[in-house]
Amino acid sequence: MKWVTREKARVDRIACPWLISRFIDRDATFLFVPDAEVMRVAEREKATPYDVPGVELGHHGDRCSFDAFLDKYRLEDPPLRALALIVRGADTSARHLAPESPGLYAVASGFRETSKDDHENMARQFPVYDALYAYCRSRVQ
Repeated sequence: MKWVTREKARVDRIACPWLISRFIDRDATFLFVPDAEVMRVAEREKATPYDVPGVELGHHGDRCSFDAFLDKYRLEDPPLRALALIVRGADTSARHLAPESPGLYAVASGFRETSKDDHENMARQFPVYDALYAYCRSRVQ
């Protein structure tokens, strides 16, 4: 399946591909395009848009796109729910939600600045999310 979002990803637009790849669609293809092209590319490529205004898998109220994926795909895994709080804090102005959120925001910002493109950024950040998931798993159990 194809998934499309805005280019120059930082937190949610990297956390969601990690979640998709690990728990929803192991053969996923990710497209990163300019803001104005997301919906046009989604239609042309038959891709599911995420983390853009007005879509099901986007921000709703104080919750971010990662939360929307957990809800839509009924991912009730407690470590994923703990990770969602960290991601939400890092992706929104509510950095106080989890003590790890400011650090995730900083790391994600650095990867965005030092990666040649969004695919390299994604590949470099996936181990961060693997580690955070393991950390959440050890905390929850």
